Amino acid sequence: MQPSATARTSRAVFLDVDGTYADFGVVPTGHVRAVREAREAGHRVLLCTGRPVPMLSASILEAGFDGVVASAGAYVKVAGEVLVDRRFSADLAARAMAVLDAHDVVYILESQECLYVPKGAIERLRTIIEAHFQRGSDGKAVGSSVILDALKPITNAVNVSFAKISVFDSPIPMDRLADQVGRDIAIIENSIAGEGRHAGELYQRGISKADGVAAVAAHLGINRGDTVAIGDGQNDLEMIAYAGVGIAIEGSSPELMALADRTAAPPHREGLVAAFADLGLFLSAKLS
Repeated sequence: MQPSATARTSRAVFLDVDGTYADFGVVPTGHVRAVREAREAGHRVLLCTGRPVPMLSASILEAGFDGVVASAGAYVKVAGEVLVDRRFSADLAARAMAVLDAHDVVYILESQECLYVPKGAIERLRTIIEAHFQRGSDGKAVGSSVILDALKPITNAVNVSFAKISVFDSPIPMDRLADQVGRDIAIIENSIAGEGRHAGELYQRGISKADGVAAVAAHLGINRGDTVAIGDGQNDLEMIAYAGVGIAIEGSSPELMALADRTAAPPHREGLVAAFADLGLFLSAKLS
């Protein structure tokens, strides 16, 4: 689908964070300006990320946003109002944690309040996260600290409520973990997996970022055709397919590229500036 041809139509723009809006936790200055200019022009701009709220640093939020779709669609908040907050059922949580602990997996239980981690895995997790963010030119302090500072040891698993599980190191592949957890669980590999680890996310089957896009659009009274989704990962497939305009970051998977209406350059080239300008989201051409 294509966007409305009316220049002054208010659109809702949904931005993935990692690899789209930011690179290793670092946001290009051009992206900050682009978000602010688009909002000044009357458009709504929201983050739409696999991260839970505690993983969104002050530097990521600095531009100012109209809301957030977090935990890959399990949590949606607009202008201070929570629209969606879907968490693991007690049964699913117990099954998942039993499997993970049996295999001595390094993982985080992601809630919108904090990040829960098994006591015995904290130092292993710290090593993995710091090594990952070290790959960015200057993102280590920004990227790793926001995660590490939000960690809370699990003391009573029964009382832990969470929306998604991030696996950072597993001795067995992600699909085998999911099979052992059983029904109602789905998986996706993440960037840590690209570093030679069995890693990724375990989430509730049937939830996606597209659900968040739909919930926000309905709440704001914005037509589906006037939504824009921009992303680069496998958890962006549904929202790219759903949005009125789907934009994939150059270098994304062939599957995502095939779904997208357009492409944009990656963060280190400030690709969102040109993408926003091409969509007519600015009041003037000064940022293009």
